[in-house]
Amino acid sequence: MKLKTWLLSSYLIVMILPLLFAYLLFAWINDYNEDQKVKEFFTTTIEMKKIQRVLNDPSLFQRDASRGEIEQLVDEKLSIQLLNPNGLVLYSSNPVQTVAVPVNRETLYGNLFILQQEFRSHRYKAPVFDQNKLIGFYQIEVARDGWVQAVSQRSTWATIAFVALFIVLYVVVLLFVNRKVNRRLTSLQHDMTAFAKGNQVMEENIIIQDEIGQLQTHFYAMQKDITDARNRIEKEQQEREYMIAAISHDLKTPLTSIRAYAESLELNEQLTKAQESEYRQVIIEKSNFMKQMLDDLLTFTLLQSPAYEMERTKVDGSEFFEMLVSDYEPLCQKKCIQLHTTANVKGEYEVNPKQLMRVVDNLMTNAIQHTEIEGKIWLAALTECEIEWLYDFVQVTYSFDWVNNVYIIVQNEGQGIAEDHIQSIFKPLYQADEARRKYSTHGTGLGLSISKQLVEKHNGNIQFFSKESIGTCVICCLPKL
Repeated sequence: MKLKTWLLSSYLIVMILPLLFAYLLFAWINDYNEDQKVKEFFTTTIEMKKIQRVLNDPSLFQRDASRGEIEQLVDEKLSIQLLNPNGLVLYSSNPVQTVAVPVNRETLYGNLFILQQEFRSHRYKAPVFDQNKLIGFYQIEVARDGWVQAVSQRSTWATIAFVALFIVLYVVVLLFVNRKVNRRLTSLQHDMTAFAKGNQVMEENIIIQDEIGQLQTHFYAMQKDITDARNRIEKEQQEREYMIAAISHDLKTPLTSIRAYAESLELNEQLTKAQESEYRQVIIEKSNFMKQMLDDLLTFTLLQSPAYEMERTKVDGSEFFEMLVSDYEPLCQKKCIQLHTTANVKGEYEVNPKQLMRVVDNLMTNAIQHTEIEGKIWLAALTECEIEWLYDFVQVTYSFDWVNNVYIIVQNEGQGIAEDHIQSIFKPLYQADEARRKYSTHGTGLGLSISKQLVEKHNGNIQFFSKESIGTCVICCLPKL
């Protein structure tokens, strides 16, 4: 049940139940009073008959009549009053009513022969005749002390019962509210406070799926997201620190070489023309490597920024991708590598030409570097084709969607990479052969990471496949326009 529904139901019960109980008490007391009234009516009527036999004596209404028998009847609970036909009081057992003030005619003749049940007394009034002549009236009043006391006791007990019910109802509602709302909110507040202080809060099993349960679910989800974000930021910070340290070290090595060769040229220590040319060539190579490293670092840092938006231009697929896979033949021939290129892309695409060329350059540089002499490299940009040269372990794993995507494939023969290294291959500065110090003229270790981010900026994805002693295949998938 939703908390809102539960609270409204509780409020309704708290409002209705006391009213219902009060009504039941009132009905019970009223029924009881009615029963007592009936019993008391018959009892009083019988008593009145005895008294009426005495008061029907006409001699009692004479001015100097002896009323001793009446005096024997009256007591604290019973009072008798005699009136003449004009409403003047002839006798009253109540001294207060002996004042000779005539009763008006309407009151005098009203309610005759009727036993009137008032709250504190029963009252009966009747005329007295002597030979069909009205000689007066008598009025009998019997106090209802027992009735009043019983009513008072019943009212007291009813009040006590009502108050007890209210207290019990209040305590029950308080316990339920404390169990269903306060305790859970307090627990959630403690969890939030602990998490705000940096402590990890254990996730509880949420049984009640109401608003508070949903709030707890959202809190645990938020805690997980924040914890994951913290861990990710901490990991990125560690990687950034490692990258800065590694690149600083890699920059230091070519700088040392450049300085050493430059000092040798400056001092002109009887160098031959060939040596001077060699030294200048080394300085140029080291400078180019440093420039490439700084360029990669700048690109990597730029791609890490969430605010970076890469501009894309609409290009003709056939022309652009044909150009993209060309111009690598001289590099492969230099290392005696067989290069097979294919391009059959059709249609228009939105790409950043410079950055997409950088992706292919990075992939081809890695392929050439890890392909042995007389080895083979395949470079293809495809939108439809049956690829016979694709490795079997790639074909059984990867599924092509020729309708919606264009694929850039770089495959090379070589030693390949162990399966446990493939998951980390796109990490910055990661080297599967753990030989970073040996690639000083080959790359910075950021190429694959940059390539992955550039492909994702094109709303595509890149996947890396490799098998030891066979080779490596990288597939870039880009969506069509």
